[in-house]
Amino acid sequence: MRIDAISIFPDYFSALDLSLLGKARDKGLIQFQAHDLRNWTTDKHKTVDDTPYGGGAGMLMKPEPWGLALDEVLGVSPDTDATSNATVIFTSPAGEVFNQALAYELAQEERIVFACGRYEGIDQRVVDYAASKAKVRLISIGDYVLNGGEVAAIAMTEAIARLIPGVIGNAESLAEESHSGEGLLEYPSYTKPAEWRGMEVPEVLLSGNHAKIAAWRYEQQVERTKRVRPDLLPPESN
Repeated sequence: MRIDAISIFPDYFSALDLSLLGKARDKGLIQFQAHDLRNWTTDKHKTVDDTPYGGGAGMLMKPEPWGLALDEVLGVSPDTDATSNATVIFTSPAGEVFNQALAYELAQEERIVFACGRYEGIDQRVVDYAASKAKVRLISIGDYVLNGGEVAAIAMTEAIARLIPGVIGNAESLAEESHSGEGLLEYPSYTKPAEWRGMEVPEVLLSGNHAKIAAWRYEQQVERTKRVRPDLLPPESN
């Protein structure tokens, strides 16, 4: 998979060089490149924003640099009908909410381009133009507002990329995570020592009885989900 991000703060994405994603890049499992939107400005001040038509607080990102950036990154032109096989994701609190099911869906894409807005957002014509050249999705990582889309793009990149075969060493661990499988939250986990600061590991985990352990873990998943996220359970289970 190839992932690109367009931002006025491309250094944000240096975090992706760390840990498993950095190793995945080194192995060629994923490709990632962050692009500085200001490289596509045409004035000496490298201006990317202006006041919104109709008034209102804040500034809005201008369409001109975004259009040039998308043309180059996607390999398209406003003068032809050629399109890209990429999916362009505009990080936006007005978008569909990102979840594990969407992460699995996006992990099947060949290429993703994140368009990271700032200020009060991006001129709507940029979104409309991108939709004429590629698949476009507006995606939010939650019901809150960030200063920009970089953090959201990093979070989605990590959630998506770790689902690509070979990125996670033990692929079986993906099936037992929160929001995977039946959609339940993950059960509590324990490691050595068996007793720590007066607290003991549940006896069933020391029994060696794998059937009982599996049953206990499932019970814990249901109980934790019912307590913390009852909205994830079917109505009859609440």
